[in-house]
Amino acid sequence: MAVELCVKAATGAPDDLGDCPFSQRVTLTLEEKNVPYKIHLINTSDKPEWFLTANPEGKVPVIKFDDKWIADSDVIVGIIEEKYPNPSLSAPPEVASVGSEIFPSFVKFLTSKDSSDGTEQALVEELKALDEHLKAHGPFVNGENICSVDLSLAPKLYHLVVVLGHYKKWSVPENLTHVHNYLKLLFARESFQKTKPPKEEHVLAGWATKVNA
Repeated sequence: MAVELCVKAATGAPDDLGDCPFSQRVTLTLEEKNVPYKIHLINTSDKPEWFLTANPEGKVPVIKFDDKWIADSDVIVGIIEEKYPNPSLSAPPEVASVGSEIFPSFVKFLTSKDSSDGTEQALVEELKALDEHLKAHGPFVNGENICSVDLSLAPKLYHLVVVLGHYKKWSVPENLTHVHNYLKLLFARESFQKTKPPKEEHVLAGWATKVNA
């Protein structure tokens, strides 16, 4: 039986898969584990009654296990790992926090209106740290095999590349060769191609309000 999953529909395109990196993290995990799933696309600006009845907080993503809807991508991927242990995607504690500050650094740089406030350099430093880790332990965060940390980073890095390229005309520094190789590996993966937003403009539309705030 397919697992039921509610994810955000694309901003301005409620019939298209959404632009939420946390939702994609969950679908990536299900794809990598070959778990069948059924997606319900939720228009977050006009949430259906059945969804709010089942999930009063209205958060996405949510997944249905044992007739109960469960929110929070961290919790969801943990339960998926427990219920479907093969192939294992669990990450050892020593790599669990690798790259964890990249996404908040990206958001700060994206929303910054002051080019001298240090937000760009802070992001570059986080990407350098990832590059050093991949140089020593790559090609993935935990070596040869993909793990849950990679599946959390992949959608966030995709948003970083697409959004900063458009709004800031910025790209990951060329000298971070291990990060560039990592991006190619992640984005070329079948699970990523199947779960990524169908159009880059959906990703850009999802960030427009933050950029224009």
